[in-house]
Amino acid sequence: MVFVSVMMYFVLGITILRSYSDSVWTDEAICTIVNSTIVWDVNCSYSCGAECWKSSRYPCLQVYVSLNSSGKVVRLLHNEEMQESNPECFYIPKCRKDYAATHAIVQNISERLRSQHTVQCFMDPTDRMGDAILTQIYGPVAVFHSLFWPTCTLIGGTIIIAMVKLTQYLSIMSDRLNRIKR
Repeated sequence: MVFVSVMMYFVLGITILRSYSDSVWTDEAICTIVNSTIVWDVNCSYSCGAECWKSSRYPCLQVYVSLNSSGKVVRLLHNEEMQESNPECFYIPKCRKDYAATHAIVQNISERLRSQHTVQCFMDPTDRMGDAILTQIYGPVAVFHSLFWPTCTLIGGTIIIAMVKLTQYLSIMSDRLNRIKR
């Protein structure tokens, strides 16, 4: 258990903690939805079996928000990955054969955003990105869990080792007492 918890610290430290510390989206803001529209279709491909790929498309939803802290209008992205995948679109749905189903999902997201009017978002304090994101992939809760559970495992493993050592010590002491009594 101790070895597993140390390995968990190592793996989670490389993935979650590093991604969290490298994130530029650190400032929270209140974003007012200005516009949420489907502007065009983007081509994509989906798997239809082993080594089989077919092409399809998904609608590109663009969302613009006004930052209440500065009043600046910026593009809103769903999370950090959208900046790297397709920074023009708010959300990239899974590529599917059925375009109508994908369009309905994106339309539903657009309507929900319009009905909320304001959302909590995250922005880059240095304003290098020029965009805002709706959710962080690795936020404070993910960092907490990535440290909490390996710590519990480490403590549990240490307690088990201590109990085994205590049992061994008591066994040796009991054996010595039995020898002295004889």
